[in-house]
Amino acid sequence: MKSEVNIDSHIDQGVSCSKCEAICCRLEVLLITDAAVPEQFVEFDEWGGGRMHRLDDGWCAALDRNTMKCTIYDRRPFICRQLDMGGEECVSIRADAGCV
Repeated sequence: MKSEVNIDSHIDQGVSCSKCEAICCRLEVLLITDAAVPEQFVEFDEWGGGRMHRLDDGWCAALDRNTMKCTIYDRRPFICRQLDMGGEECVSIRADAGCV
């Protein structure tokens, strides 16, 4: 007898990116794979490690401040692709920021 795993069981259906203030776009995003991120959005540390460039206000440089949406969505880093809207990590990040 096979047991099926409901992947959606850990997704909070009440969470929506459109209701969020792009909290995840304030996190440091290390580029650990060969990402197709446009170079104007990448900065390097003294050891040559790449990360998403953040502006002085702490937000990711690829975030459109008017729409609060990613301007490079189709080319965003792997780690950004792994963050499921409403998933456990998303909910945790929102809770830490007081956006529950």
